[in-house]
Amino acid sequence: MRSRARTHVATLLLSAVLASAVLAVGGGPAHARTPSASPSPSASPPPSPSASPSSAFRPPASVDGGAWSSGHLQGTAIDRRRGHMYFSFTNLLVKTDLAGRPIGSVTGLTGHLGDLDFNSADGRVYGSLEYKGAQAFYVAIFDGSRITRMNMDARTTDVLSTVHLREVVRDYTADMNGDGVFDGDTGNTPDHRYGCSGIDGVVFGPGLNGRGGVRLTVAYGVYSNTTRTDNDHQVLLQYDVRDWRKYERPLSEDALHTSGPASPDGKFFAYTGNTTYGVQNLEYDEDSGNWLMAVYKGKKAAFPNYGLYVVDGSKPARRGEVKGQPRPESGRILSLLPRGLHHEPSGVYGYESGGQYGLVSLDDGRYYVAEAGTVDSGGTTLQTGRAVLHRWTGLVPNPFAVRGPAG
Repeated sequence: MRSRARTHVATLLLSAVLASAVLAVGGGPAHARTPSASPSPSASPPPSPSASPSSAFRPPASVDGGAWSSGHLQGTAIDRRRGHMYFSFTNLLVKTDLAGRPIGSVTGLTGHLGDLDFNSADGRVYGSLEYKGAQAFYVAIFDGSRITRMNMDARTTDVLSTVHLREVVRDYTADMNGDGVFDGDTGNTPDHRYGCSGIDGVVFGPGLNGRGGVRLTVAYGVYSNTTRTDNDHQVLLQYDVRDWRKYERPLSEDALHTSGPASPDGKFFAYTGNTTYGVQNLEYDEDSGNWLMAVYKGKKAAFPNYGLYVVDGSKPARRGEVKGQPRPESGRILSLLPRGLHHEPSGVYGYESGGQYGLVSLDDGRYYVAEAGTVDSGGTTLQTGRAVLHRWTGLVPNPFAVRGPAG
């Protein structure tokens, strides 16, 4: 999932005041807002649910996600019809309107909440959720219509359900050296198939096998390890979530469940070279038909270690070699878009850009690219995040250019 904070003195002072105010009224850990996000009784209501996104949605130049006592920004999602933005701050979900005013938040998460995406088919927000110590990995599903106030507890309210991903557990816990020992949450080991460290990027889009239909795509986290050769792919799982209601369970961190599909509907590999924790933000762009994978750069000298890779959506996955595995292995191989920067020795294409902290396509050449940072509030470090409107240029090294509001 990824610091450019707005650190004006006035912001710091007002953040401190707001943090103190939240502490005074209680409601769990202090989550202070930045001044631009203060509620306004006179604010215009969000667009009517009956209005279409194309006619009612006018994207602002940026949406401020506020400043919080939390983990750093991991991902963003937008509900264009209702005019809501969602921000994942690792252990906190924040819902705002498009002016950055807070509407609600979900707390009580002790796992790692990563990338987000909005499912227009059911009006809910899907995110990756990890409990590595318990060897449990979930898709978290938030009912945004029920997030109506601040500090709603994920464990005791009805805003969150979860679905267990067994395939991720199998790869994460794989004993690759056959010593009978699970080496735990560390990259300094030959264990973890494909270098799997869990999950992060999530997005809805078409089947990567070219057969159509909307799927939820979940990307692996991948440990940074320069001493092995079997961790040079980004691994994407696809699921048809239309029947997932039968799997969904409330979050109970004291008794983590294993209700979920036995296997994914498809497993795919994109050869990029090793990255640091895999695909942080995954996004599908309906306008181009391509898939964007924003990553923390890898460290292997044999690869270019770009920050953004693009999967060519015009080429369905093909059966081919999953390179570097201990034993020969074939799988469904994705093609990188042959544009941007090109590293001839490895054959890898990519770009240098942001998006690791949040990436949202508006499906018309415009994207919200998130920025993460920190501010100091009375000696407490608060995490900040905002989504900034860009347009896709395709230029190198950075294919995104900042763009103003609608138009």
